[in-house]
Amino acid sequence: MKLKKILLGMSIGLMGMLLLVGCGSSNKEGASSDGKTKITFWAAPNPTQLKYWEDMAKEFEKSQTDITVEVSQMKESPSSEATIQSAIASKTAPTLSENINRSFAAQLAASEAILPLNEQEGFSKAVEERKMSKSIKSWEFSDGKQYVFPVYSNPILYAWRIDTLKEIGVDEIPETYSELLEVGDKLSKQKKDVAIWAKKDLTDPTAWMRWFDFFPLYNAASKGAPFVQENKFVADRTATEDVFGLMNELAKKKLLRTGEATDPFENGDSLMAELGPWTFPNWEEKYPELTFDENYTITSPVVPDSMKGEKNISTYADSKGIVMYTQATEDEQKAAMKFLSFVYGDEKNDVTWLELTSLIPARDDATENPVFKEYFTENPAMRVFAENVPNAVPAMDNEKYNDIQQVFGEQAWVPVVRGEKSPQKAFKDGEKAVEGALR
Repeated sequence: MKLKKILLGMSIGLMGMLLLVGCGSSNKEGASSDGKTKITFWAAPNPTQLKYWEDMAKEFEKSQTDITVEVSQMKESPSSEATIQSAIASKTAPTLSENINRSFAAQLAASEAILPLNEQEGFSKAVEERKMSKSIKSWEFSDGKQYVFPVYSNPILYAWRIDTLKEIGVDEIPETYSELLEVGDKLSKQKKDVAIWAKKDLTDPTAWMRWFDFFPLYNAASKGAPFVQENKFVADRTATEDVFGLMNELAKKKLLRTGEATDPFENGDSLMAELGPWTFPNWEEKYPELTFDENYTITSPVVPDSMKGEKNISTYADSKGIVMYTQATEDEQKAAMKFLSFVYGDEKNDVTWLELTSLIPARDDATENPVFKEYFTENPAMRVFAENVPNAVPAMDNEKYNDIQQVFGEQAWVPVVRGEKSPQKAFKDGEKAVEGALR
């Protein structure tokens, strides 16, 4: 009898401890022991982005009595994507995370790991308040849903050495393929040691490389036409073959260089280079002699001759945003939308983001909005990137994007750059390879 009483007492004590533990963590409704709803936010593995989100969380909490935001930096080993997938599998995913591009979001959406944000209360208002109604259209998925709230959109543009062009007697930046090839002819005669485009990665078939060579040119030539849609290869054949034709000509004329080179554009060995806004902090430190509109300038990608004079040229957007994970409770989902509305309801927060990270906010009005005026006056090269945000197309919304871009690089892009295939054969082989990857 005495033993039974002891065991009963131990059982009651253990149940009490479990109840205390349960109260200390989030319950089904997302409430913690202090009655507040806690949301967790994973920032990108970048110190400046972590600081931004920590500061935003502190400011948000000042106006909230029932919500707390816990910010931490996601691990990047072996990769941030692997970290997220592991967390989903172990049911330890955060409420929200940034650092998600549209292609990876397609993988997460296919496995039902993230929620469609357009179905969340307050999403449309946040899009409107941030002035991103035009930019966000290209983020829509094939199923008509929006799984990513864009944070930044870095249009991939092209830098040109003005000083080199002047030395060969060229006063205008090439806009079309023919103009570029004419410049190439002058370069070959007067500066044989300088290439039109010197970049080792041009012949690297690794999937993500295509975001920075093929897709900017393809988006420009096709006016932003999709490459893969609803699990079908739908690339604009004329635009693709035009791009291949340009690269083929550059290869034949020996105006491409794909060997090892140290900062070829910066050192004057390459006339042009694809460029993202993250480049400038490095230039300020290593190449302070590079001065915008003095010895270099920035433009949209070159286009086929038939597009001469057109405005708002499309390009690829190196862009990432925020997703909400399905593991979030209803209370956490509501609290998360309140947090996003707070951050993006004040345009000054985007100015802070720009100053801290040198990544272009995904909004349509940055170059017209007076709150950005001082920043762009001091950083005129960044203004060109901000102007092109509405024209920048994010990565494809297909979960097999990595396989698709890998085989396309192997069977089409790389052989063209090496001068091994005609544009027509490369397109045909690329189409077959991509269709195989989609099956």
